[in-house]
Amino acid sequence: MDINSDKIQQIVQKVLDEMNGAPAQKKASGPIPKTAHVAMLTKLEHFDVKEFPMPEVGDDDILIKVEGCGVCGTDAHEFKRDPFSLIPVALGHEGTGEIVKMGKNVKKDSAGKPLNVGDKVVTCMIFKDNPDITMFDLNKQNVGGADVYGLLPDDDIHLNGWFSDYILVRKGSTIFNVSDLDLDSRILIEPCAVLIHAVERAKTTGILRFNSRVVVQGCGPIGLICIAVLRTMGIENITAVDGEEKRLAFAKEMGASKTVNFKEYKGIEALSKAVEDSFGGYAADFAFQCTGSPVAHANIYKFIRNGGGLCELGFFINGGDATINPHFDICSKEITTVGSWVYTLRDYATTFDFLKRAKGIGLPMSKLITHRFPLGKINEALETNLRMEGLKIAIVNE
Repeated sequence: MDINSDKIQQIVQKVLDEMNGAPAQKKASGPIPKTAHVAMLTKLEHFDVKEFPMPEVGDDDILIKVEGCGVCGTDAHEFKRDPFSLIPVALGHEGTGEIVKMGKNVKKDSAGKPLNVGDKVVTCMIFKDNPDITMFDLNKQNVGGADVYGLLPDDDIHLNGWFSDYILVRKGSTIFNVSDLDLDSRILIEPCAVLIHAVERAKTTGILRFNSRVVVQGCGPIGLICIAVLRTMGIENITAVDGEEKRLAFAKEMGASKTVNFKEYKGIEALSKAVEDSFGGYAADFAFQCTGSPVAHANIYKFIRNGGGLCELGFFINGGDATINPHFDICSKEITTVGSWVYTLRDYATTFDFLKRAKGIGLPMSKLITHRFPLGKINEALETNLRMEGLKIAIVNE
């Protein structure tokens, strides 16, 4: 067999790279087009897919070919009401894709992992205006103090959201190499990070333990992921509360041991007894309120034992006031309550391991994505979300 010296050198180098743990070099998926397509929300309840010139990639920038992006409740609120006054805007913040071009100064991701063309990535926060936070700091604050791709005002670049076929990630952004996760898992990273953060907040109470009786109220994507996170922690005594039997059935697939359909009970006393019965006659040690409903928030205190805990994470926008009795609901029961709002960078990094663990124990995470639409049908995707058909809706590029 005749092997020339260059070939031998390549083989030796490949072996040495593998021994040293060096990542295999990847190639871009194809030539970069001269234009990009962006789904721009131009008025209430209407996206236009617009074509823009492909921007220059600066020394600190990364050009990503978008593979998919989940539709969030925030996208639906913006689509329906524009509460953040962003129109015209390129939405989509649950996205992922492949690096096709990167500036010469970009070497590593926000966790110190090498970045190369061909790597699969997700973005998190943009800290361009806060000198106290760097892209390598995973602990400072939650996303409430930073900008996010998909919720940025439009500018002359336009490639600002993941509802597109390309996105330009700029200096000051956080980015993670997640090439070891499949597409469905990558699309679910952002909503899963919300629950990682919520459970970490719950753990600060000192009440949430392996043998805790836990009630999760609300079995939309957030509540279902909450159940999955609890199961990966080893918590098994979980009761899910919702009004839709299909969602309650899925809650059991995700790890809930019992379910309660609130539509089958008249009044809070009957509903509270049903929750207690699901725990063998005991109130819950801890509760997660995931609905965004003020009435549901008022009810959940009745499910919790004296000295128990509550994590409220359902209100990402102003959903209205809840009526509670501070004496009976909080003080006399000595309830420990924490609020949770989105996530920190540390939670984002932890989410990658959660998704691997969930898959390892057989939780059907991919089944959360019930509908997939191409970019050209994004209006239909948002309308499907607003009708509450299915669970997680996603835009997936071919």
